[in-house]
Amino acid sequence: MSNVHKIFGSADLRKIDTRVDGGMTKEQGIAKTLELGKELDELQELLYAAGTHSLLIVLQGRDTAGKDGAMRGLSRFVSIQGVHVASFKAPSPDELAHDYLWRIHKHTPAKGQISILNRSHYEDVLIVRVHNFVPKEVWSKRYDQINEFEELLAENGTIIVKFCLHISLEEQEQRLLAREQEVAKAWKLNAGDWQERTSWEEYTDAYNAALTKCNPGHAPWYVVPADRKWYRDLVVTETLVD
Repeated sequence: MSNVHKIFGSADLRKIDTRVDGGMTKEQGIAKTLELGKELDELQELLYAAGTHSLLIVLQGRDTAGKDGAMRGLSRFVSIQGVHVASFKAPSPDELAHDYLWRIHKHTPAKGQISILNRSHYEDVLIVRVHNFVPKEVWSKRYDQINEFEELLAENGTIIVKFCLHISLEEQEQRLLAREQEVAKAWKLNAGDWQERTSWEEYTDAYNAALTKCNPGHAPWYVVPADRKWYRDLVVTETLVD
């Protein structure tokens, strides 16, 4: 497998290189991804035909880490009829009136189906923790609650694969600048994106905690070096096929 980091024990994102290339060129990586994509398509057909299991793919990462891009990359290889995609922003008033897992649970996949979550329930131990949106005594209990939620899904036939798309502070700066300068990407940029960079270390600590505390065998975390977009897509596709 390429340089994906499956988490065992304590996670430390500070020690994981974000810019590795697996010893291959961009052209080789793209060709390998296309090859693996054919296998992924076949696996989706088997998943649908069997109708006994489902697949939940969680994409987490900092702003500009490539969650949208990874989602688009996967969509090239799977049938849209069997895939549900959900993106999570700040909770709506209706969502805030429920428990924090309510808005997630309704987007989990039915048997034979695939769901891809762009951000997820982990926001409630990431941004919520960093900005103290709720007291520590509240968010600190959520790790166990998330583990129980994912265990429930797994016991009902859902295969869970969680990706942390890992970029460097320098790469994020370049991507934010590109969004400012390119009209086609400007819609993605908001004033808070630059402000969030001031909490980089706090987010690193929050990610390390989530990766460490919520990493059971039935719902593993994979850290994907994501500075190189083509390599990110290769690692995500390869991990799902393997």
